[in-house]
Amino acid sequence: MILDSVRLSIATLVCLTALGDAVRAHDAPADVAAHLFVKPEGDRVKLLVRVPLKAIRDLDFPAQPNGYLDVERLAPLLADAANVWLGNFIDLYAAGTQLPRARLLRTQISIESDRSFAGFGEAWRRLHEAPPANTANLSWEQVFLDVAYEYARTSKGALSIHARLSHLANRVTTVVRYVPDGGQERAYQLDGDAGVVPLDPRWHQAAARFVYLGFVHILDGTDHLLFLLCLVLPLRQFRPLILVVTAFTIAHSITLIASALEAIPTALWFPPLIETLIAGSIVYMALENIIGNANLHRRWLIAFAFGLVHGFGFSFALEQTLQFAGSHLLISLVSFNLGVELGQILVLLLLAPLSQLLFRYVVAERTGIIVVSAFVAHTGWHWMVERWQQFRQFPIAWTTIDAVAVLNGLLPIAVAVFALWLVWVGRQWIATTFNGVISTGPNRPDRGSGENP
Repeated sequence: MILDSVRLSIATLVCLTALGDAVRAHDAPADVAAHLFVKPEGDRVKLLVRVPLKAIRDLDFPAQPNGYLDVERLAPLLADAANVWLGNFIDLYAAGTQLPRARLLRTQISIESDRSFAGFGEAWRRLHEAPPANTANLSWEQVFLDVAYEYARTSKGALSIHARLSHLANRVTTVVRYVPDGGQERAYQLDGDAGVVPLDPRWHQAAARFVYLGFVHILDGTDHLLFLLCLVLPLRQFRPLILVVTAFTIAHSITLIASALEAIPTALWFPPLIETLIAGSIVYMALENIIGNANLHRRWLIAFAFGLVHGFGFSFALEQTLQFAGSHLLISLVSFNLGVELGQILVLLLLAPLSQLLFRYVVAERTGIIVVSAFVAHTGWHWMVERWQQFRQFPIAWTTIDAVAVLNGLLPIAVAVFALWLVWVGRQWIATTFNGVISTGPNRPDRGSGENP
């Protein structure tokens, strides 16, 4: 009895070990890149897909006696694997109407060094060529699965795609290239499940997406919110608040557009420099609040000046999302800024009454401004030190900066100088209209009469 139990335990251990090896062989890959082509052709839409074969995890890869992949025995299994793992997870839409399920046209195996998916024509030809021979001695972990589908275009209108391929790996990057008839090819890089993506967005689709992105970005950006808090903390009346925040929006719109037009440095040191300056702007505003040297004229100018810096920070967030603008770049940029402005107005609607209640019932105004600003300055200082250390890791090679780069860098500066001139001209109008309104509390003289602009 004891001997039988020992034998059973050994047999169970051997089976579990073998099962564990099989499971590990088909574990989800850490990273997978899926490449897709979408090409409309009359009343049909062709979809070409390339993914690493190792992402198809429930497939029993047949092997030759020498241990390498048996491509001939694998070929009949590819159609079902492609439909189960790919076709069922890619939906196409025309004018918002989902197209019928795709029809599988062809499957193919390609080696890792194959570059046919650089273009639609090359990829289509590759799908019609002969598969690699068994003599190539391929491993199932080192080949691609190429698939061609065809959709019946039952509805006219702009095409959209929903590629739900996040099940292929722990992290999936999907590159979709749209090849319209007689139009320019567009590429989209999607991380995970990005939802329904218009391949040829109309202007209103691009505008709606970027208004939402701008609104969400300003609410998620802690550094921008802290700067905004310090900027408006001494103010009380809503109209001056709107004016200051609008100056900030106009300023960051200038540098954001300059960034979209690639009129800024592209070196690796530039983003950490901007992030350091953003943290520095928070520290400066907090210290100015603590000292108490603020009025509407000064605050408006500072909002504009630092807004130029924050605009570069916004551009880094837009770097990946501008691909969804299609041919509507300017509309998308304006829409993003509109979303940022709406988000800032929402923050103002919350901050203004909360600060009034705080300074009326909890703490004296001057004390409250100092305490809040000191906390913000402490946070901003730590950010500035950390970001400065990151910036120092990228030495600036001044000798490699050519004349074109210098001109590109001067263009947004020239625009900013012109805008500052407009600000200076508009100061008189602001002073006349608002009379330098700034709330300084009942026990302090009004410092918003225009001195120390």
